[in-house]
Amino acid sequence: MDIRFSVIVPVYNRPDEVEELLASLSLQTYKNFEVIIVEDGSSVPCGDVVARYESALEVHYFTKANSGPGPTRNYGAERCSGDYLLFLDSDCVVPQAWLEEVVRELVAAPVDAFGGPDRADKSFTDIQKAINYSMTSFFTTGGIRGGKKRLDKFYPRSFNLGVSRSAFTALEGFAAMRFGEDIDLSLRIYKAGYTCRLFPEAWVYHKRRTDVKKFFKQVYNSGMARISLWKKHPGSLKAVHLLPAAFVLGVCALVLLSIVHYAFIFPVIFYAILVFADSALKNRSLRIGLLSIITAFVQLFAYGCGFIVAFWKGIILKQSGLTAFEKTFYK
Repeated sequence: MDIRFSVIVPVYNRPDEVEELLASLSLQTYKNFEVIIVEDGSSVPCGDVVARYESALEVHYFTKANSGPGPTRNYGAERCSGDYLLFLDSDCVVPQAWLEEVVRELVAAPVDAFGGPDRADKSFTDIQKAINYSMTSFFTTGGIRGGKKRLDKFYPRSFNLGVSRSAFTALEGFAAMRFGEDIDLSLRIYKAGYTCRLFPEAWVYHKRRTDVKKFFKQVYNSGMARISLWKKHPGSLKAVHLLPAAFVLGVCALVLLSIVHYAFIFPVIFYAILVFADSALKNRSLRIGLLSIITAFVQLFAYGCGFIVAFWKGIILKQSGLTAFEKTFYK
């Protein structure tokens, strides 16, 4: 089966990352694809970088005024020619067999939409590996981002998301949401009755944030977005989405109770040891295990606090147009 793909990447001030992504795409073993890079109002454009790959790839470069990743992905989709649209974040790098794995899955059992998990490359910094652990581990996110064990069904995310051209057109693409636009699309895919599943071997390397402060802002936004998604899609809120908020309230309560008796802090210590042991074994590094304690607590507290604030403002106070860290559009 000869399937034509369009790989669409929104970019904002990340020429170095685009260089790495294009370099990895140029090594794909499956060749029937185009790459569409859409510069979303960047002050540091990547046009020169893209030009260097015109002989190695079928790559198209567009520039537009800043509007955020959702509308920017739609802009690229309107100018593509593929049977399937594949969306990547600019901070991803793909293994050589990425597209080959996608084709293998589609030939085995065709679907309308799909997504793959993400991993940390050995070249990543220790903090990036710890952040990757905290975003993919069953003990932090419930494995809902593509883990083999997960507490909810799989919803593709925009760092590694594929959808047929016909389904994407029928759904009118990504909504003009500041945050959570990829989950919104995934929810609409399921609601419309399209088939969707995880392609476990079609994974990408995902750098994510490079420090704890940026990571906190990103995940805080995700927590706030979950309330917006719930309001837009009643019934989409699951128990797994409540866990970070419960974690925040529980840890705070245990810390306060430990003033009365030190034993109350033991569950928090046990959880930290669990994260340390699991991450250290998976990453084969005691240092990454220790850093994962920090990133796991940051991940849960950031998401939980964002969720609680958005619930208070959006549900209790019934405010509309919830805002968070609005400059952190790109993951």
